[in-house]
Amino acid sequence: MTRRWIVLSAGILIQTILGGIYAWSTVTPWLEADYALSKGQCGFIFGMAIAVFTLVMVAAGHLLNRKGPRFTAVTGGVLFMGGYLLASFSKGSFPLLALSLGGMVGAGIGFSYVCPLSVGMKWFPGKKGLVTGAAVAGFGGGAILFSFVAGKVHHSGMDVLEFFRWFSLLSGPILIIASLFLTDPVVAKKTAVNCGLSAIWTLPFGVMLLCMFAGTFAGLLIVGNLAPLLMGGGMLANKARASVAIFSIGNAAGRILWGYVFDHLGYKTILLSLACMTLFCMFLLMPLSNWYLFFTVALLGFGFGSNFVIYAATVSRFYGDASFPTLYPICFLAYGLAGIIGPGLGGFLYDHTASYNAGLYLSIGVLSFSGLIATLCFRSSDWVYKKKDENNG
Repeated sequence: MTRRWIVLSAGILIQTILGGIYAWSTVTPWLEADYALSKGQCGFIFGMAIAVFTLVMVAAGHLLNRKGPRFTAVTGGVLFMGGYLLASFSKGSFPLLALSLGGMVGAGIGFSYVCPLSVGMKWFPGKKGLVTGAAVAGFGGGAILFSFVAGKVHHSGMDVLEFFRWFSLLSGPILIIASLFLTDPVVAKKTAVNCGLSAIWTLPFGVMLLCMFAGTFAGLLIVGNLAPLLMGGGMLANKARASVAIFSIGNAAGRILWGYVFDHLGYKTILLSLACMTLFCMFLLMPLSNWYLFFTVALLGFGFGSNFVIYAATVSRFYGDASFPTLYPICFLAYGLAGIIGPGLGGFLYDHTASYNAGLYLSIGVLSFSGLIATLCFRSSDWVYKKKDENNG
């Protein structure tokens, strides 16, 4: 196995371990039953982890440029492992769980997440989309794996804090060891050109921020309310819960396939992804049977997964690999903002209209507006993109 395939494999392994955070809902009833935490407290811990994750990525990008991917990823691994280990000794204390799982684990994910993406695209300059898709598909697949394992352990009767301890001691060393395999190719170090923070004021970067917010806003609004949304349409509760897993499977698969599409279409993939998400949201407004709804949910997951591939690959291809650790975390903040607004707004609109249709119409509007702006702006800057594309892969 050549060096670059070892680096890619290590990156996928890292993302798979980190992705367990998206299966938080499987831990929530466990914490409620064992330590009487409220749903609000459990939701706060998860929200804090995502917020810290997105914010720390900005600092992680600067550290990655100065210290390299190995040091940055190991830092994340130590924080991730330490967070779950500290949680296991919390005795169910909400402040300690928030500090350990929300703060330390969130920070660990932030430091580790960006490294496999940055390194992978340098080793595979001609396949930035596919490599990014494979890496972040591990993040999506990790949620499915964590959910399965946590469910089995929960049913065995193990205490949730003991599960955190075992998860820390088993996954932490693997994460740290895998991080040691992340190195930049020599060619990337010699030819790297960093365009700096000034790029965030350019038109294409602004459009990417808008489009990433739109895609993740719609996806998070739907998945954050997916089970009650489907139950409101007459679906049984157990099938509605299963739809969340179907969304996750579509999400993981979509990340790889969208990467492949990006390598062939370039920035036009952004327009395609927005159009697909708009169409899939429209499907939910139609009276569909359960099987068609499951298919639609899978398509929504597929479309949602595009957001974690095409913008990372576009930043790298447009602005260069050396600028990626600085610029992509800033672009990723759009996802953090969408996470704060989307799910809660969907629930708020339901509370005032007794229907999730208002949230769907809003999502369609946001997606359509962003697609229109992207079409107009990218058309005017197409020659710049092609020039950068030729220089970077």
